[in-house]
Amino acid sequence: MALRIGELLLKERRITPEQLQEALTFQKAHGGKLGTALVKLGFVRDDDITGLLSKQYGVPSINLTQFDIDAAIVKLIPLETAQKYQIIPLSRVGATLTIAMTDPTNVFAMDDIKFMTGYNIEPVVASETAVQEAIQKYYALPMSAEPSALDVASKALDDMPGLSDADVEVLEELDEISVDALARQGEEAPVIRLVNVLLMSAISKGASDIHIEPYEKEYRVRFRIDGVLYNIMNPSMKFRDAIASRLKIMSKLDIAEKRLPQDGRIKIRYNDQGRSKELDFRVSVLPTLFGEKIVLRLLDRDKLMLDMTRLGFEPEPLERFEAAIQKPWGMVLVTGPTGSGKTNTLYSSIARLNKADTNIMTAEDPVEFNLAGINQVQIKENIGLTFAASLRAFLRQDPNIILVGEIRDFETAEIAVKAALTGHLVLSTLHTNDAPGTISRLMNMGIEPFLVSSSVNLICAQRLVRRICSNCKQEHPSPPPALAKIGYGAEDARTVVPMHGAGCEKCNGTGYKGRVGLYEVMEVTEGLKELILVGASGLELRRKAVEEGMISLRMSGLQKIKDGMTTVEEVLRETVM
Repeated sequence: MALRIGELLLKERRITPEQLQEALTFQKAHGGKLGTALVKLGFVRDDDITGLLSKQYGVPSINLTQFDIDAAIVKLIPLETAQKYQIIPLSRVGATLTIAMTDPTNVFAMDDIKFMTGYNIEPVVASETAVQEAIQKYYALPMSAEPSALDVASKALDDMPGLSDADVEVLEELDEISVDALARQGEEAPVIRLVNVLLMSAISKGASDIHIEPYEKEYRVRFRIDGVLYNIMNPSMKFRDAIASRLKIMSKLDIAEKRLPQDGRIKIRYNDQGRSKELDFRVSVLPTLFGEKIVLRLLDRDKLMLDMTRLGFEPEPLERFEAAIQKPWGMVLVTGPTGSGKTNTLYSSIARLNKADTNIMTAEDPVEFNLAGINQVQIKENIGLTFAASLRAFLRQDPNIILVGEIRDFETAEIAVKAALTGHLVLSTLHTNDAPGTISRLMNMGIEPFLVSSSVNLICAQRLVRRICSNCKQEHPSPPPALAKIGYGAEDARTVVPMHGAGCEKCNGTGYKGRVGLYEVMEVTEGLKELILVGASGLELRRKAVEEGMISLRMSGLQKIKDGMTTVEEVLRETVM
C-alpha cells in the first residue's frame, strides 16, 4: 500500500523518484507510514497526503486541526483502541459514528469499533501526523470551552425566549439522532453549539434564509426576515472553517471539497413550546474569494399556505386563476423573481387539484416540500435527469396535471407547450418582470406565436411585500398629490389613509410582521390571442389586458395600501407604474 501512495505521488509529479527512494529508506529505518516519512523529510505537506489518501480510498478527507471534537464523542472509543488503529472519533449522527482514520480500508478496525460502540462506522481520511496530534490533544488534555464562541452563542440565545439550541435534533433521511447526545454536544463543543444557536435563532426570528459570509477581515451572519437581510452576528474569523465543516457534516456534503459549489439538506427536529416539530434547511455552499459562503433556506411546512384564498389574491383575479387551473388542458404560468412566492402559489394550485382520480406529476429543482398523493421528481442535471428529460418521461406516465419547476430553455418550453396542447394541464414558472412580458419571453425562447396563443391559458406575475405589524399599526396620512402620483385616482387620493407600523417588540421594531402577495393575473382571452399572433409588443398586450380588467402589480399594491395591509414604501419598492 505504501508503494501505491508513492506511485500516485510520482504520477501527479508531487515528488521525484529520488525523493521516493529516500523516503522508503527513511521509513525502513524509522518505521511508520510512507506518507509520514515524506512529510517529515519535507517533500510533501500533510494536506497533500490527506488529499491523495482521499482520492485513493474514495472517502472524504478532513483537516483535524480545524475541527473541534465533542468530549462525549471522544469517550466512545478508549485511548488504547484509538492508538492501536490510529483513529479518532469525530461525530455521531443517529446510529452512525464518523471516525477519522489513516487507513480507511482497515475493515478489522471498523468491525472492532462497531462491535465496541454499537454504531455503524463511517470513515474519513486524515494524515497520520494529524491523527496522532488529535489523540494527544483529546485524550491527554481536558477539553476547554472556547469563551468567545460561547459568548456569541449566549448573546444569541438571550434573544430567543423559550428556545434553546439543546432542543435541536438533526435528522438523517431515515434515522433519528439521539437528542440527549446532541444536547451534550451543544453544552460542550463551541462550534456545534454556535451552529445550533444560529439554526434556532433563525427559526425564532421567523427568518427565511441564513447567510454565512466570509470576507477578508470579517465573518458575517445575516438573516433574511420578511424579505430583508439583517446583520445578526460577526463570529471570530477562526471559526470560519469549523462552521463550514460542521454544516457540511450535517448536510452530508464533502468536507474536503472547497473548490466547487455543493448543495445539501439538513433535517432537524426541535422542541417548539413542548411540541416536537420537524424542519428542513436547504444548504448551498459556494466558494468565494475569502472562503465558502453558505446559505441555508428554511423550509417550514407549517408556513406553506395551501389555502389560495389566504395568499393575497383580490377576489376577481382569484376567480380567474382558479378557473384556469380547473381547465382540463392548457398552460398556467407563474412568474416573478426568486423569493416571490411562486412555489407557494403552485403548491396551493396542485393541492386544490389533488384528488384520487387525478394523476399529478412534478419535476422540481429542488423538491422543497413533500406533498401526499403527488408524484414528485427531483431534477439531477449531472446524471441527465433534466426538466426536459423528466417531461418526456411524464408523458409516458398517463398524467392529468404536470408541474414543471421552471422553464429555462427552448427544449423544456417546447415539450411543455406540446403537453398543454395534447390534453394535459401544465403548471410552471418563468423569471419575467410582469405577466405580458412572459409572452415575449416564450417567443424569444423560440416558441412560435401560434403555439403560445393556443397553449397558454393564464399568466400570474407576483411579488411579496411586507405586511404591517398588527400590534403597532397606526395611521400615516399622505397628501393627496403624493397618492395621486403613485397611481391613485382623484377620489381615492382624497379618501385613502395609508397605515404604517410604529415598531414594537413583536416586530423587532421594524413595523412589519409577515408578508402578503401582490398578484397580476392576465387571462389569455381571444383579444389577446389575436395580438399575440400578430407579434404585438408587451406594452400593447398590457394595454389590452388592463382594458379587459387585469389588475396590475401596482394596482394590487394600491389596493393592499387601501386595505391597511402594507405601506406605500413597500409597494414602491416592488412595483412600477
